[in-house]
Amino acid sequence: MAALFALATAVVIAAAGVAFVLQLRVSVDASLDPGLRARAAVVADELGSGDRLPLGPADGVLQISTADGKILASSPEAGSLPLLDAAQRQQAVAGEVSFTASVNGDRTRVLATSVPAPLSVSGSGSSGTGRTVVAAGAGTDVSDAAVERAVSALFLGGPPAVVLAGAGAWLLSGAVLRPVERMRRQAAEISDQDLGRRLEVPSTRDEIAALGATMNALLARLQKVLVRERGFVADAGHELRTPLAILRTELELAARPGRSREDLVRAVGLAGEETDRLIRLAEDMLLLARADDHQPFLHPEPLSLPGLLAVAARGAGARAAERAVTVVVHGPDELQVTADPDRLRQAVDNLLDNATRHAPSGSVVEVTVSTQRSGEVSVEVADRGPGFPVEFLPHAFRRFERAEAARSRDAGGTGLGLSIVRAIATAHGGDAVATNRPGGGAAVAITLPIAAPAT
Repeated sequence: MAALFALATAVVIAAAGVAFVLQLRVSVDASLDPGLRARAAVVADELGSGDRLPLGPADGVLQISTADGKILASSPEAGSLPLLDAAQRQQAVAGEVSFTASVNGDRTRVLATSVPAPLSVSGSGSSGTGRTVVAAGAGTDVSDAAVERAVSALFLGGPPAVVLAGAGAWLLSGAVLRPVERMRRQAAEISDQDLGRRLEVPSTRDEIAALGATMNALLARLQKVLVRERGFVADAGHELRTPLAILRTELELAARPGRSREDLVRAVGLAGEETDRLIRLAEDMLLLARADDHQPFLHPEPLSLPGLLAVAARGAGARAAERAVTVVVHGPDELQVTADPDRLRQAVDNLLDNATRHAPSGSVVEVTVSTQRSGEVSVEVADRGPGFPVEFLPHAFRRFERAEAARSRDAGGTGLGLSIVRAIATAHGGDAVATNRPGGGAAVAITLPIAAPAT
């Protein structure tokens, strides 16, 4: 940044210096014009009065010529060559012209004008009438000296100015970036052992302060994600420990000598149940992991939603019949949607399993299907049980979260059911919402677009 600033300063100084020198030369040269104009006027008056004008060394640069370019008189310093070309001579005849030229090797400012008086020059042997051009010149020594002093000043003062500009840019950029370097060191020192540590944000209210605030917000989000993932791993380990312990116990009991066939059959049956439970838990966690990584796990196809719900209701009703709980479906007789039938059935089964498990004996679990104006379909599963605790509702879809902390895992499941419901609904482009019914009981609704994305 300092090098670029120094380079830009050098370019600006060079461009401004060239423009200044050129303008200075033009201005100083033009300052000679009033004196040359007065001198030409005096010569014109003398010519108009018919005085003899022998041009000598004292006259400086002075030349008198006709309108067609014939030299009538020329001072020794003016030389024998015309000072004006044809175009300049025409401008002088029309009024006045001034320019800078080289006369006898010297840089000279020349001003030319014309007079209508008759002319008689001693020794010329000619006289005539018409317009006569008078060209007077003066050396530009003063302007050249001024320009040289300006150029010298630029060459002497320009490099130090560039160096000072670069040094100032170095110091300024260092001061500006010092908080960034400090935040970088602090960020490098943050590890997973001190997740609560944050960057020191300067109180300047500028872009760097905004960067620090954004980095702190990012750290807070990462801390939240890491805490959630650690909790997920801990809960998953706790969930896996129970069936694995039971499985190991049953296998150890089956391996003891003297066990009867009935004991072996019972031990193998219990081990199989715990193995199935492990498989279900592993599949659930794999589904949630794929959902977190936004990996596609749906295979959507056109299906009849009322037919899928009817089959799910019959299965749940058969399991709930022992508790005199009935499952009924309300909704249209036919409704085509595009969804993954296996995953959608899994979500509905999870909701029916929760509802029938908490519904009081003799009550009804209702499955209600309705379409919405937004092109979505809602599937709500409601029961007449105790409902969700109020403090549980904001966390209903959190993994391994249970409405009753004291409830055993055997009675309450793994706590992944509602998480899987929301993951499946979200993968279809919908959502899931848990509420309490006004008359008592819990209700969970999932919304799905009628035409789900073909993932």
